[in-house]
Amino acid sequence: MGLQADSTLQSILLFPIHLLVWLYSVLSFLPWYYITGAGQRKALSKRIKACSTSGCAEGPYRSVDHFDSLAREDFPGKDTLDKLFEHAVERFGDAQCLGTRDILSEENEIQPSGKVFKKLILGEYKWLSYNELDSVVSQFGSGLAALGQQPKSTIAIFCETRAEWMITAQACFRRNFPLVTFYATLGEEAIAFGLNETGVTHLVTSVELLESKLKNVLPQIPKLKHVIYVDQKKASTEGYPAGLSIHSMQAVRELGALPQNMGREIVKPQPSDLAVVMYTSGSTGRPKGVMIVHSNLIAGMTGQCERIPGLGPNDTYIAYLPLAHVLEMTAEISCVTYGCRIGYSSPQTLSDQSTKIKKGSKGDCSVLRPTLMAAVPEIMDRINKNVMSKVQEMSFIQKTLFTLGYKYKLEQIKRGYDAPLCNALLFQKVKKLLGGRVRMMLSGGAPLSSATQRFMNVCFCCPVGQGYGLTETCGAGTITEVADISTGRVGAPLICCEIRLRDWAEGGYTSKDKPNPRGEILIGGPNVTMGYYRNESNDQDFFVDENGQRWFCTGDVGEVYPDGCLQIVDRKKDLVKLQAGEYVSLGKVESALKNCPLIDNICAYANSDQNYVISFVVPNQKKLTELAKQRGIVGTWEEICIHPDMEREVLKEIKVVAANIKLQRFEIPVKVHLSPEPWTPETGLVTDAFKLKRKELKNHYLHHIERMYGGK
Repeated sequence: MGLQADSTLQSILLFPIHLLVWLYSVLSFLPWYYITGAGQRKALSKRIKACSTSGCAEGPYRSVDHFDSLAREDFPGKDTLDKLFEHAVERFGDAQCLGTRDILSEENEIQPSGKVFKKLILGEYKWLSYNELDSVVSQFGSGLAALGQQPKSTIAIFCETRAEWMITAQACFRRNFPLVTFYATLGEEAIAFGLNETGVTHLVTSVELLESKLKNVLPQIPKLKHVIYVDQKKASTEGYPAGLSIHSMQAVRELGALPQNMGREIVKPQPSDLAVVMYTSGSTGRPKGVMIVHSNLIAGMTGQCERIPGLGPNDTYIAYLPLAHVLEMTAEISCVTYGCRIGYSSPQTLSDQSTKIKKGSKGDCSVLRPTLMAAVPEIMDRINKNVMSKVQEMSFIQKTLFTLGYKYKLEQIKRGYDAPLCNALLFQKVKKLLGGRVRMMLSGGAPLSSATQRFMNVCFCCPVGQGYGLTETCGAGTITEVADISTGRVGAPLICCEIRLRDWAEGGYTSKDKPNPRGEILIGGPNVTMGYYRNESNDQDFFVDENGQRWFCTGDVGEVYPDGCLQIVDRKKDLVKLQAGEYVSLGKVESALKNCPLIDNICAYANSDQNYVISFVVPNQKKLTELAKQRGIVGTWEEICIHPDMEREVLKEIKVVAANIKLQRFEIPVKVHLSPEPWTPETGLVTDAFKLKRKELKNHYLHHIERMYGGK
């Protein structure tokens, strides 16, 4: 009776609010509809975006906006990256280009657990103008040449995302030094392999990476003669192999500024010359170096930029993803080309709540107030969970109002509309977490869940362009249009490429599938790269068709909708056949179960000798700790994770979510291991784009696999 009375009272209290919302909708809808052109936007969302050029279900599919030809030039005659940069310097001269915050102070903060966290207080952004950047690039390029770096000879960069990375890249593009890139989180063995494979003599890095990772492997890299560190602080030159010279970037610039070096002849690149050899951290095996020529990058960026309306000098981009990832590198080169400001950040300093920001001081988003940002789904999922856990701590009235506003705006967005009053009253504070001015976010690296995409639309009041591309296609493939209100899809082919579906009978995907054709995704166009550096698998993964167009076989499985948009539905390498003959797609299981509130990350695993699926889970610490308290389980976080009752609770939750999403019985994990440690690129268990490294995860949890499969 008491519960019923409470419910009735809540309904009575909420009735005036519901009435106000209804009245507001009725009175504001028509003027808002016509003033903002909502009807036109809705029509754009529903329009046909790509068509098959052959009329067949397997394609190729091409954007209707550029159906006749894949060639388009935004900057005619600017067919190499150095020409794009020179053109930008001419156009934007004294405008701000690259910005970095000064570290005002550092201090160690001891946590209740005894762990020590480094906390920073950062200053304002200090900017290099286009003209100043041009001068620095010129000096550094001349200095590298004075140190013996030759045109068309590779030079490596192994460094965190920072302004000096872009300075190095532009200097190399200008002088035709092909740039070999490595993720800052790549293991020592993989770095040594890549440096030896490409035979580099010069390497650009930071003091931290030089001392923590490179120092141990330098004796294994005999051809390396010069190491240049980018920091202001001085590196020790003790303990390095004989014959290896260590320089600061400043010293190399000063060498380059000498009259005899500034006058050195510059050998300009051609469109077909190698610009970058990008080593992918890869989810399997040894890293592979993808060979990217100047014309590949220009084609890919042309396609990407066409999907970002109004890109130009009024935009500010926040750069914090790894620059050795093709998504971030092409985003930043595009920003420089179009006159946007780039402010540098890191995942640890992004917001006021970030781990390295001292409480009470400002994170990078608050100071920079970006208009554009790229993110991987893992980061958006984290933002979603953090905001929603804060909502749970609100008072009953605050929580009710937020939930009511969220649901109301969500319904409006699904219809293709907006809720300006909700934006002003409810979501202004949430928007400020990312500076309050973000007008578009680009998601890449892995599929973004519909729930997270809608959360970003509602709370941050901006469209999320979900993209699909690979290092092998310069990050270009598809991106959703700003007007597209659908979720779970990655959009239509970009104007630089086209997409074909190839039947995969073993997985049960064909172009004759109903309601939509499905198959392995092949991407073709001028953005498709030249293959892997000294690698035999080029013939399996790349091919040239009868028209001379290059294609890449992605290994991903897609479904093409009637409007020409693509959805990623599976991955060939994630398919495992169980003992009884059922095929399980591990990626499908993981993306379904990531919606479970108790789960922060999950890796499904299946052995072909067994008849059931198991999983490793990084649980949500806050939610699992609360649940443990309710069950009377006390102890450290590690003790909670290994408690059998907690494993059972997570499995119970998994079964509920799996039933709602309608996973098949054989797809649902039967056993689970809870990992107290999160998976980060630093642990080597996920890539820099937070994709699971299945081989490393399997080796890491080998004894748990044996336990869950009834072995030891």
